[in-house]
Parts: sequence; C-alpha cells; structure tokens
Amino acid sequence: MTDAPPYLTLPPLARSLSTRTGWGRQHWETLADHLLDSVAPYATAGGGQFRLPGRNSRSGVVSDGLEGFARTFLLAAFRIRGAAGQGVAGLIERYAAGVVAGTTPGRDDSWPAIVDRSQQMVEAASIALALHETRPWIFDRLSTAEQDNVRGWLGGFVGKRTWDNNWILFQVVTEQFLSTVDGPHDPAEIERGLDAIEPWYRGNGWYSDGAGANFDYYIGWAMHLYPLLWTRMVDDDGGRGEVYRQRLREFLAGYQHFFGADGAPVHQGRSLTYRFACAAPLWLGALFDASPLSPGQTRRLASDVVRHFVERGAPDRRGLLTLGWYEPFLPTTQSYSGPGSPYWASKGFLGLLLPPDHPVWTEPERSVHNDTADRVIALPEPGFLLSSTVHDGIVRLLNHGSDHNEAPPAPAHDDPHYAKLAYSTHTGPEVAATAWHADVDNHLALLGPDGTASRRRRIERVAIGDRFAASRHTATVGDVEYRVETATVVRGCWELRAHLVTGPAGPTVREGGYAVADRTPPATAVGDLFALARTGAAVSSALVGLAGWTGAGVHTDVEANAYGPCSATPLLRGAHPGGDAVFVGLTVLTGDAVHPEALAAGFAVRVAGRTVLVRYPDGELVRIVLGELPAGALRYQRHATDGPGASLRA
Repeated sequence: MTDAPPYLTLPPLARSLSTRTGWGRQHWETLADHLLDSVAPYATAGGGQFRLPGRNSRSGVVSDGLEGFARTFLLAAFRIRGAAGQGVAGLIERYAAGVVAGTTPGRDDSWPAIVDRSQQMVEAASIALALHETRPWIFDRLSTAEQDNVRGWLGGFVGKRTWDNNWILFQVVTEQFLSTVDGPHDPAEIERGLDAIEPWYRGNGWYSDGAGANFDYYIGWAMHLYPLLWTRMVDDDGGRGEVYRQRLREFLAGYQHFFGADGAPVHQGRSLTYRFACAAPLWLGALFDASPLSPGQTRRLASDVVRHFVERGAPDRRGLLTLGWYEPFLPTTQSYSGPGSPYWASKGFLGLLLPPDHPVWTEPERSVHNDTADRVIALPEPGFLLSSTVHDGIVRLLNHGSDHNEAPPAPAHDDPHYAKLAYSTHTGPEVAATAWHADVDNHLALLGPDGTASRRRRIERVAIGDRFAASRHTATVGDVEYRVETATVVRGCWELRAHLVTGPAGPTVREGGYAVADRTPPATAVGDLFALARTGAAVSSALVGLAGWTGAGVHTDVEANAYGPCSATPLLRGAHPGGDAVFVGLTVLTGDAVHPEALAAGFAVRVAGRTVLVRYPDGELVRIVLGELPAGALRYQRHATDGPGASLRA
C-alpha cells in the first residue's frame, strides 16, 4: 500500500516522531480539511443541508441533508476548536450560515422539527456538541433572533421520547447545551437520561447499548463518548465524571486489542460505515486523562486506524466517505443509513480538541501490546475472546455473548454482524441476500430438506476463560428444535471448535470458517476432511475436520463481502445420527501458508460421550466437557505436555 492515494495530498511523513505510521497532527488536519472541502459543493443554497450523493435512508432526503450538515459540523467543530479559531475563518463562516439557515423556519433548507424517536434527535446531539465546542466563534456571534431560532429548534427535544439505548444520551447533551445558553431544557430529563444508562453497565468498562446483549463499537463511540463530553458542559458533574473516566480507562484496557497490525478494526457490529469513528474512544482517553495507553500509543493506534482507511480508498476520489467499508458496499449499512451517515467518522477526529503541544501530539509513537506477543484477551462482559498473532497482524474476535437482541421475553432475531461465531480484522461476514440465505461463514448450521440453514439467534453464554469460551443456542429445522453448544479453545491462529448437537436424527450439520475475499476469486483446495481458501493478499482460511465430520467443501459467492467482490468460505459437513452428536474441527485464519493435511495428521482427537480430548502436535492436551453444566462453569482443562506420542484417554 502507498501512504496515500494519488488524489489525496498529505504532508511528508513525520518519521522522526511517528516511526510506525508517519502521521502527525498536520496529517490529521489536512485530512479533516479535505473531507470538509469535499462536501462543500453539496451544500444547499443557504448552507443548512448537505445533500450528498448516494442511497437515501428511510428518513428521506431532507433528514439526510440535515445529517450531512450535522455530522460534518462536528468535524468542523473539532477543527475550529483545536485551532482556537485561527486559520479556519472559512469553516466558521460556512457552518454559522448553515446553522442560521437550518433553524430559520420556512426556508427551503430549514431542518425538520424534532419529534419522538426521529433521526433529528441523533443530529441534534452533534449540532449541540459542535455549538458548544465552537461557542466563541459561532453561537455567541449570532444575532439574538438567530440564537432564539437555534434554541427553539434544539428545544424541540424537551419532553420527547427516545429509543431506550444510546439515543437517551442525545437528549442529555442537547438539553445540557441548551442549559448553558438559557434555552429550554428539563434538568430532570438530563438526570433521568444519565441514570438510565446505569443498569446497562456490565463492568470492566463495558456497557450494553440498551437492555439485552448489544455489544459493538457503539459502546466506545456513544456510551462512553457522550457522558464524558457532557461533563465538558457542566460546572459540577456531581461526581459522575470520575466514574465515567474510570470506566473508560477499564474499557480501553481491552479495547486497544481490537486493532490489527495494519490498523484494521475488527469487522463486527452495525454502522461499520462510520469507519474510523472507532478511534474516538482512544482520543477520549487522552482528552480526559482516562487511558491505560501512553500518549504515543494513543496516537499510534488512532493514526493506524485512519491511515488504514485512507490507503484503501476512504475517502474516495471525490473526497467523500461512501456507504460501505473501503469502497461502497450497501450490505454493510442499515436502513437508517443515508449518504451523510458515514460522517459520524468525524468522531475519530476528537484528538484535534487536544492542543498541538499536548503529549499525544508531541511524544514519539510507541509500540502497543499486539506488536510484541501473541495474545488471547478474555472479555467476559460482552462474551468475547480476542486472539491476536504478531507474525501476520490479524486479530480474531470469537463471539460467545453478543447477539444484539433485547432481553427475553422479547423475540429474538439474528444479524450477520452479530450472530457469527467469529469475526476478524481481515475478513467480513457474508451479508448479501444469497449468502445470508446460505449462512455458511463462521456458523454451525443444521440444514433443512430444502437446504435452508438454521440460525443462531439468542446466544446463551456458558463460560469464558483465558483461552476458552462456550455458548449455547437453539437451532430450528422446520418445527424441530435442536440444542447446540459450542466450545472454542484458542492457541495462536488455531481455533479448536467442539459442538454438541442434541436432537432427532436427520439433518445435515455444516460448519463454515472465515470468508476471505479479494478482487479475484480466492484459490481453494478441498480434501476428504479439509477445505482451504486463500486470497491474493495472502490471507488463508482453513477448516480441518477432526471428529464427527464426513466431508468438506468451499462455498463461493460474489458481491457478498465488504472486503472484495469475490469470496470463498471453507466448510465441513456431517450427518446428525440423533441424540447427542459431537463435531470437532480446527479453524485457521492466518497470513501464513496452511497445509491442512499436516494439521489433520498432527492433531489427535478422542470423543467419549460428551467429553473431547485433543492432543496438539507438540503434545499439549486439552480436555473439553460439553453438556448441561451450570452457566459460568469452566469446563476446559489443559493437561501437562506428555509429548506428541502420548496416548489419549478421555
């Protein structure tokens, strides 16, 4: 990869200070200016909306125009505040005019009123935060009548109903800003909003985004971000600020491991089109002195993330952020995503609020933990295991806890960005309609007579340990329910997966590995009990059947993956004999060459009832007991190394 595409001119790389990324503050400012200049031609005549090209959201073109304004205003605000208003007169003028136009009733580009659970609530929060950060240069310079219009539009939030998730915090920051400018607000609503997130706090820095098991990037760029930015608006936070800072510090201890060596974030959860917004909590830790990372580590990680996308075409040749991951890819989006939605990426520029002489900008870049050793990080609160390997820079997220479902008795649904057994920094789930019907990658499926795959809807956690995690779910084939329990043991790039499937005989059982994608079809190889797919970018995905499986294959698709138009997924097949059936396989995602025949010969497996005993090639023994043990019980045991030739006794 080049340091930047030819259509984006950046300052010379600052290798003396940033030995890893070459990026310093000037690079961030230049990219911010490029993004802001590139959206300017799409402003309406009065400047109150930015009607960007692309598919409209379910909210319609006017709401999308507001979104385009609000989210780029947030980026402009960080740029203006970070520059103390110097050298950014054009931005100040542009967004001041837009605020006036948007809040003046009856104009062609005035903003729609805030009503219950409307998209306007989301954008009001960005506008309120931007007005707070730029107050000396924008709000305070408006006429009294113009200020009244701003108060009136934002004040439409008072008394309105939000969704019971991160949206509650939009009301908090909007009304808190209004309180600082003598606008309409309800202190009780602000307190209720802050109190509402407390039951969603699960410990070790992790919130759920609302009730249920909703764990994704929203925890960093919403659940931590808004409460802490709220504290910048108040004289007395009532002690909440220190609580929020400590929670962020604990969150970042695990969150720092979500990024591959090339800056790629783990591809999991919704709203991934926000891209480098995932850098926001890294900067937030520096902004509030609430990070376990050093200033040099913070800049290293954040710069790695934004550079990763810049080098891969985001922004595009027009300077725009499109609906997708690298290139446009609508299956990555949701129905609420419009052409302005990707500009929540503005949150990733939060570091510009820190002055140029802050250590986060002046200290040399430092190595992070994933640079120095292979690691497995257990995150019990979301139910994740993070496995990283130094030699190829890949991070894998093994999912045994996040399904994005509300708590029972609410009905369960599934989503390919949450329902999979695993995600990674180098692969994406198959999400086009045909592939989702097939539902192959990183999924244990029971196939109906017509080939329809069962789903993994509500995930029931069983256990999580230092290298081990297990969960259960109910799989339905026709009217018949099967109980599926999956246990994963991690070692480097190897994931040992053992499944206990309980129910009547009949269906075919199928498991898929990671779906790898490229611009050209991945190379594939299939044997009796192994399957392999490898991209031209040297990412290999393999599955090796160790017990219970009877066949292998590769599922291919087109335009189903955010990482490339041609994708391939290795898979294993077996028959369910009825009662308890155990299936054991080895899943591999690596930058190395993979020799499945050697792996198959190197692992020895014995299954006795619900007990699985596995000997690794170097002699390490792993014993897994599947079945109905109490949730939270650790049922994986590592035995002392007895040598490769040791016998197996379950």
